[in-house]
Amino acid sequence: MATPLPLCYLNGEYLPLAQARVSPLDRAFLFADAVYEVMPVYGRRPFRFAAHCERLAASLRELGMQDPHTREQWHEIIATLIDRNATDDTYVYWQVTRGAEFGRNHAPLPILERTVFAFCSPLTLPDAATLERGVSCVTAVDNRWGRCDIKATALLANILLREQATQAGATEAILLRAGELTEGSASAVHVVLGGELVTPALSGQVLPSLTRGAVEKMAERAGIPVRAARVSEAQLHAAAEVMLSAATREVVPVTKLNGSPVGEGRPGPVWRALHTQLQRYKQELAGRPW
Repeated sequence: MATPLPLCYLNGEYLPLAQARVSPLDRAFLFADAVYEVMPVYGRRPFRFAAHCERLAASLRELGMQDPHTREQWHEIIATLIDRNATDDTYVYWQVTRGAEFGRNHAPLPILERTVFAFCSPLTLPDAATLERGVSCVTAVDNRWGRCDIKATALLANILLREQATQAGATEAILLRAGELTEGSASAVHVVLGGELVTPALSGQVLPSLTRGAVEKMAERAGIPVRAARVSEAQLHAAAEVMLSAATREVVPVTKLNGSPVGEGRPGPVWRALHTQLQRYKQELAGRPW
């Protein structure tokens, strides 16, 4: 994991990350009563900023909170944070919590001043060798809560599932609920079935991943049919290609699943087309207003 960049934003101030402090009574600390976003930045230009703002606002609504900032205010906060850290390729983590109250209260939900926090880290994408050989994954039972569509900070189940994969010598845990694919512990999962790029339909069990959306857009540009549909465990194992997508990974081929090769055991033509289109798309966006 890359070391975070030195300056962060906290409740209206830009300050050294090592000096940032929040109350131990903040509801994010006590209850994970908070939502967040992770957004890649290429050449100091945030990727899909408007979509990230929309998803943040949607997550906040599901928690009964209003967004504490307008899009223009978020733009200024993030632009200043990127500029002061003076790095080209990074990712921005931004979080809104319900705030801190003096005590520990389950309900009714208190009306509090929101805690707003953001920081940057260098964006370290998979290297060429990793992309050429692909990654190994394992399947695991999806035992997370039923509202994975909310990008909440309550990620303990995801962390334990990722650790399960790490202990098995794998990069990611691909999750199954009632015998059907949902997503990875920290990624969206795409499969190639009959020449189509298929990703599980959005639901309470699946995060509306913005990188997933970008990958699907790249598929359309490449002339690859795209479909959101149920994917059974049997279809997952029989897929010609499997790939992961995430803000800090872009799109990565899975070449081994539970110790067995995926397809021919090497990155396939659909993944190569998607990866190529995504790099072109990033170049097209360079220099454009965000």
